[in-house]
Amino acid sequence: MRVIRCFNQRMKANAPLSRRAFLQRSAAATGVLAAASLPGGAAEPAARMLIGSQLYGWSQYYARDGKNAYEQVDEVLSALRDAGYDYAEGSLDIGNPANNAAFAEKLRGKGLRPVSLYTGGRLHDDRAEETVERMLQAAKVCQAAGFTVINCDPDSAGREKTDDELKRQVTMLKLLGGGLKQLGMRLGIHHHTPAMRSGAREFHYNFRQSAAGTVDFCYDVHWVYRGGVAPMDALNEYGQRVVSWHLRQSRDQIWWEDLDTGDIDYVAVAAFAKKHQLAPLYTVELALEEGTKVTRSVVENHARSLKFVKQVFAA
Repeated sequence: MRVIRCFNQRMKANAPLSRRAFLQRSAAATGVLAAASLPGGAAEPAARMLIGSQLYGWSQYYARDGKNAYEQVDEVLSALRDAGYDYAEGSLDIGNPANNAAFAEKLRGKGLRPVSLYTGGRLHDDRAEETVERMLQAAKVCQAAGFTVINCDPDSAGREKTDDELKRQVTMLKLLGGGLKQLGMRLGIHHHTPAMRSGAREFHYNFRQSAAGTVDFCYDVHWVYRGGVAPMDALNEYGQRVVSWHLRQSRDQIWWEDLDTGDIDYVAVAAFAKKHQLAPLYTVELALEEGTKVTRSVVENHARSLKFVKQVFAA
């Protein structure tokens, strides 16, 4: 609980979190970051389907009620366990790597599994190599604690990255992915809006200038869709590099409160995943935005989403 108290001292309970703030703060609170290969470098499917939840969405729901999800992380993890989830995904703590092991123990104490962790990182600037070194030091603790996947979303530059910056970034992704591979872990690259600009220039560059099996894919289906790349097009080009998934739905381009039918045809996505035996690590991320209609509790929406994933993605 010392980790949680440390976090609470730095965060107001009713303050809504941006993704960047979430990464900076939740690592201190929960101590989190995030296999082998098929021929050609494709991700080997897990022994069975695992379904988890990204803690970022919980922080948004709790903030709506003037609460801090990390003050009540035990409650959140208990709710996920009781609903039937396998794991929760938080953020890599590279400042205090031991916190990652503490979070793994907290997961196990609630009957959940350490599976994947999420991080950002400025991999395009002149201090990128130092950042990667710190990530890998933290990853050693994560690996010993049982985590298997690190999902990394390279930080935005606040503008489109130059060719030189993209080249440096991919060099760092290769270094990070290679180091994780030596630990028996996998690197999945996650993308948000900045990487999808100008015809998804950065998104494609990250993959086309790197090798499967070293730099792989955390497929956040909705962010890729919102960025202008059709979900099936992304799968056809990079599907064999998927090592984990982030799942969200929208209707009329606005994020929906649970996973259900909507703008994304998840039946088609799931059919591809099953046909090609893609890694079945499915992370539900019920994030909110302006216009999202919330009619049910966060617990009920996660229960409904779990049922949807099982119905659609189960073999």
